Amino acid sequence: QNNCRNEQIVCCTVKLHPCSGFPPSGHYIRIAGVLDECIQKVERVCLLPALLADLESRSAALGDELAVALQEHRRLSERMAVRSPNQPKTESEERKALEQEFQSSLRDVLQQLQSSPAAGQALQSWRLCESSQQLVQGLKELQGVLLAKLLTNPAEERDRSRYTQEVTLRHRDNAELVSALEAEVAAAVRDRDTEISKKNDIIRNLKSSLYHMEKGCEDFVLRTQSEAERQGQSDRKSSEGRQMRLREELAGLRTQLNSLVAANRDVEMGFRKRKYKVETEIDNWIQKYDADMSEKQSELEELSASYAKEKEELRDLEERYTILEVEFRQIVEEKRLAKERKEQEERELAIKGSAALVIQAYWRGHNVRKAVRTKSKGKKGKKVKDQNSK
Repeated sequence: QNNCRNEQIVCCTVKLHPCSGFPPSGHYIRIAGVLDECIQKVERVCLLPALLADLESRSAALGDELAVALQEHRRLSERMAVRSPNQPKTESEERKALEQEFQSSLRDVLQQLQSSPAAGQALQSWRLCESSQQLVQGLKELQGVLLAKLLTNPAEERDRSRYTQEVTLRHRDNAELVSALEAEVAAAVRDRDTEISKKNDIIRNLKSSLYHMEKGCEDFVLRTQSEAERQGQSDRKSSEGRQMRLREELAGLRTQLNSLVAANRDVEMGFRKRKYKVETEIDNWIQKYDADMSEKQSELEELSASYAKEKEELRDLEERYTILEVEFRQIVEEKRLAKERKEQEERELAIKGSAALVIQAYWRGHNVRKAVRTKSKGKKGKKVKDQNSK
């Protein structure tokens, strides 16, 4: 455990100076290697109690040297468990020595487990307990956070802190808005409860009025039924006399019907002949219509075939047009880029030309000033010579 804690301290103490930027890529690899090795050691340390408990059955698969180291480590673990922390000074010194010996034994066991592939495969087949899994998961999350911290430059860190402040302010505003909305919702709920109580009172009043209406309706129905029975008896008496009159009228109407049927039979024969003639003409028209429709159908099928063919040609032309359009866009883009490069070169050439003109002007001025200085020095020398001769 102390070894793993030291590895965590090594991982956590690797930090960047605020002005140093990103470390070299080799530092990333070394830091990631240290974190991976730390996680592997933690997993092995968490699996050591189960391995020590089942050491006798697995000693043959682990090897003699590793088995001896594990037995020694188990012995030291038992001695550490027997010792109590509240002991005199001499015994506490013995305990410190025992702890150092225990740490050294743990390092040896971890090194031998790392160098033994068979032991590593045997440990991988075992599952960690829930608390150990949480510890390993926490270390992996620490690894991700540390690598993200290492890969974040100061500008990104400032942006992230600024974004965090903005999110905090936004969260505060949202909390205030939520509290205001909750107050509005509470007021709305109170209004709704008041409205519901009013509606409940109205419903109770309506139920009472409905009960009284039902009682009145029952009385009305009873009165209506008695009146209907009396009216039905009178209607039956009157309907019997009406039926007698209707039977007499029906007999007269049947006599008239027979006379009309005899009179209209000849007219019916003429109508039937006319109907037969019309039906014959209709059959002829239907046959003609079928012939015309068959011709139209054949023409329609021909037109459909030609339409499908032209549609296929149109699809091919559209595909070709799409390809040509893509090529045209590429050509236009290349021309645009070439034009931009040419304009950039012209601008650079103009800048260089103006710079050359400035340099030439400066050089000509320098030459002129130099010539003027040489002339002034020559005139001064001649004056001195004349004065000396005088």
